[in-house]
Amino acid sequence: MKSDVQKVKELREKTGAGVLECKKALEEANGDIEKAVEVLRKKGMDIARKKSQRSTREGLIASYIHFGGKIGVLVEVNCETDFVARTEEFKELVKNITMQIAASSPRYVSREEIPQEIIEKEKQIYLSQFANRPPQVQEKIAQGKLEKFFSEVCLMEQPFIRDSGLTVKEYVESVIGKLGENIRVKRFIRYQLGEEE
Repeated sequence: MKSDVQKVKELREKTGAGVLECKKALEEANGDIEKAVEVLRKKGMDIARKKSQRSTREGLIASYIHFGGKIGVLVEVNCETDFVARTEEFKELVKNITMQIAASSPRYVSREEIPQEIIEKEKQIYLSQFANRPPQVQEKIAQGKLEKFFSEVCLMEQPFIRDSGLTVKEYVESVIGKLGENIRVKRFIRYQLGEEE
């Protein structure tokens, strides 16, 4: 059986959380590492929610060139203080976000940015595909397909490329939990050589 020290070490390696947070999470999860990971993830989301209204005026603008110069990304990620913007954890987050954008081609940061007419157009397409079904079934299918659409075109809802068990939003929330500041992906642009405008 693993000692508490070994479990804390393993949990730290998996999550990057501090020793004290790992000990508390393991106590809450009765020594189960997988449950402790969930405890820490939930705690990170709670912290992120509490901090979400705080102003983010610092941060970084970063670029990433991928695939032999065929894809380029510019992104602005904001945080509350210049101190956090200079930390390795924040820089790693920004780098991971640029690689996510390069690899997954999102069109928007979040679903709130999508113009309502685009959402409505998508919904009408889905409804017409199932026109022979009862209206309530059509609506349910259309909502499910819209959720899939959001997870493809919205950066924050995409599966995180480095851990598909997380969305990008959950990944950002976990970093907020570690750094203790609100973090926001403000905007990005992705270029692909030969892409039609």
